[in-house]
Amino acid sequence: MSIKPTLETILERGLFASRWLMAPMYVGLVIALAALVVIFFQELIHVIPVLLAGSASAEDAILLALALIDLSLAGNLVLIVIFSGYENFVSKLDIGETEDRPSWMGTVDFSGLKMKLVASIVAISAIALLKAFLEAGEGATIDEARMLWLVVIHLTFVVSGVLLALMDWLASLTDKH
Repeated sequence: MSIKPTLETILERGLFASRWLMAPMYVGLVIALAALVVIFFQELIHVIPVLLAGSASAEDAILLALALIDLSLAGNLVLIVIFSGYENFVSKLDIGETEDRPSWMGTVDFSGLKMKLVASIVAISAIALLKAFLEAGEGATIDEARMLWLVVIHLTFVVSGVLLALMDWLASLTDKH
């Protein structure tokens, strides 16, 4: 049985401990999530007087709903990155077995995280595109270049998601090294 050199052991322990450098980034993402909550309520409060005055149209209500869904999807995306990223790259979350614990927590690997991120980004992009089409349908002048770019960007996200899923599927067919 050989004993590792002391320098190698110290280096490996230092490299392993360096994962904790990611922890402040996850704290920053919690702050970003709080910012999304503030913006969510700002959007809601901004529209309440219009709704109560009775001057809101069905399109206004749909646009509000889409804006709130967009923000909640972005919040879900941030939360998935916080939980999965922390558990995959820093340390397991030791919160016990409570019934509030999301069923996917502790089971999403990097590949699953990647697919959840892409799916969320595609959904957010689709909502942005739908909002732009609804706003254009309200009689506003249509910025054709902006609409074209929104469609191109959305299709790029969709194609990227399909290609990532295909790569994961192909990788699952090969023997694990």
